[in-house]
Amino acid sequence: MTSFMAACHGTSSFSSSSFTPRWAYDVFLSFRGKDTRKTFTAHLYAALRRNGINTFIDNKLRSGEEISPTLLKAIEESQISIIVLSKNYASSGWCLDELMKILECRKTKGQQFLPLFYDVDPWEVQRQTNCVKIAFANLKEKFKDDQLKLKRWETALVEVANLSGRPLDNKYF
Repeated sequence: MTSFMAACHGTSSFSSSSFTPRWAYDVFLSFRGKDTRKTFTAHLYAALRRNGINTFIDNKLRSGEEISPTLLKAIEESQISIIVLSKNYASSGWCLDELMKILECRKTKGQQFLPLFYDVDPWEVQRQTNCVKIAFANLKEKFKDDQLKLKRWETALVEVANLSGRPLDNKYF
């Protein structure tokens, strides 16, 4: 994590008025609020900020089904996204829309990201079994008339689980 923080910190060191930074944020945090907002994600956010890393975190409770343009813009304007995949991450259309946008920015803008598997095994996310299956079942029922969206969300979960990430055990936080 130290090299990660050093890399992030280095992106904000330009102060020349003739230089326009490519990124508005060093890091965008994607997480399921009810799982990690007051625990792991709060500690991660505080550590990033303490180290001078400009981090976007959505601390507002969300309502409705559409991801806000503000969040999409923040994702686009972040150099790195940290995705905290937790037991209930797949129960949130908001989280899955963020994930799809992050993966899109990875392909189109060369954005980096780091998946963190918080108290969930990467293979559960990849195969959508156990707690991930249960979490995603509610969305499947809610969006049963939008099979294309469901398929895109499933594909995004598989894609992120196939990439290198870090498993984290809840008992350490």
